[in-house]
Amino acid sequence: MKDTCVDERDLIRQAKNGDIEAFAGLLSLHERFVYNLALRTLGSPEEAADAAQEVFIRVWKALPEYREEAQFRTWLYRIVLNLCLNRVPRLRRELNDLTHEEFVDLPEPSSTFSDLAASLEASELRQFLHHQIDQLPEQYRLLVSLRYQHDLPYEEIAALLSLPLGTVKTGLFRAKARLREALSVDEEQIHVQPA
Repeated sequence: MKDTCVDERDLIRQAKNGDIEAFAGLLSLHERFVYNLALRTLGSPEEAADAAQEVFIRVWKALPEYREEAQFRTWLYRIVLNLCLNRVPRLRRELNDLTHEEFVDLPEPSSTFSDLAASLEASELRQFLHHQIDQLPEQYRLLVSLRYQHDLPYEEIAALLSLPLGTVKTGLFRAKARLREALSVDEEQIHVQPA
């Protein structure tokens, strides 16, 4: 019986040598993240599940070419993103368009943002934010997912998407500005509602 405390590098080496049990262990480490990234990119649970399956088939086939000096997560996420971007070609264009847009200086959030966040229960705010993230244009939704759901640094996101670092930062800035605006509008509606 195999040691259940085997680390990711051991699983990768064993899987590269054809060990299906090690590959299954590797999948279990990353399947949630792969599905969530596909879901945020494609927007459909069914398409995300289908894409995740296809990703793991591609990973199994490409694993012998994986160079272990590269971070496995980055390599895996690139496969996920390439597959998703092939399914939604418009998203690649929209990401590339971010590079060519002029940077617009957006105002900082008002102090009422923190007042609203403090007045709402954490679960309601989280639910509202998830809904608002789902309403973002796909390119912003993808950037937000990579940065905040998958906790990737800006540099890694830029490398994954083949975008300049400034484009990633600008895209995230704009996405957060849209979310702040949605929170601000929601707060105004709360104050305007008749008693």
